[in-house]
Amino acid sequence: MQGKVCLITGANSGIGRETSRELARRGATVVMCARNRERGEAAVADVRESSGSSAVELLQLDLASFRSIRGAVETFLERHDRLDVLVNNAGLILDDRRTTEEGFESTFGINHLGHFLWTTLLLDVLKRSAPARVINLASDAHRMSRGLDFTDLMYERRKYNGWRAYGDSKLANILFTRELARRLEGTGVVTHAVHPGVVGTGFGRDGDLKGVMGWLVKVAGPLLLTPAKGARTSIHVATSEDAGEVSGLYWAKSKKRRPTSYGRDDESARKLWEHSEALVSAAS
Repeated sequence: MQGKVCLITGANSGIGRETSRELARRGATVVMCARNRERGEAAVADVRESSGSSAVELLQLDLASFRSIRGAVETFLERHDRLDVLVNNAGLILDDRRTTEEGFESTFGINHLGHFLWTTLLLDVLKRSAPARVINLASDAHRMSRGLDFTDLMYERRKYNGWRAYGDSKLANILFTRELARRLEGTGVVTHAVHPGVVGTGFGRDGDLKGVMGWLVKVAGPLLLTPAKGARTSIHVATSEDAGEVSGLYWAKSKKRRPTSYGRDDESARKLWEHSEALVSAAS
């Protein structure tokens, strides 16, 4: 990874921090994105010390704000003229319906739509840096989804359910990966979706989950993978030769896997892209 620039969202903790640590250890310049500057600076200091690399920096990014996303892209492009690996790692699950700065339902708005805008704004530099890779952190939780309801992506009419909304957002990650791969064909940029496993991180424990959902996450803690183990598939897809030779796949335990039929639906992938473009445009 010497000479390569890697950009990672949600990098201040958990899988994102461990992914940053290993890529820095392998010689990459690593740009760690975090919403909170103080936590981000602490994470950067930790990764620098543990990896032995000084080529680790912080980029402040709030995926719940299009203004922040555009500003972060601008800052990144001022600092760097190439991007070899983009890891869209950030995500959340909520037990009640909340909205982003633009008024989108937060689980869909952050897990998918924020990353959609972020990634499309970075496509030019990725293409100029080819061969390059885009890695989207999805999840086997997409198996809870029975397909995206394009008439109510924001749960404005349906009763909100945190697990269902999360499953839909992870299905959206896979469909986005599929359509992105189609659109990037021939550019030298490949993209993949990754299931990290069921990992014990701070995910869902910062007040986002309450009641039974929060209790289940807490009780399951000792049974879950460590963040370092959860980062292995992301690192494999970011660095291995086999992941660079194909595009648009779904990976788990560093192997190619088959998502549900909903995740292999090319028409839904196309519709999601078009709906996402329209939503971004309307909010701009």
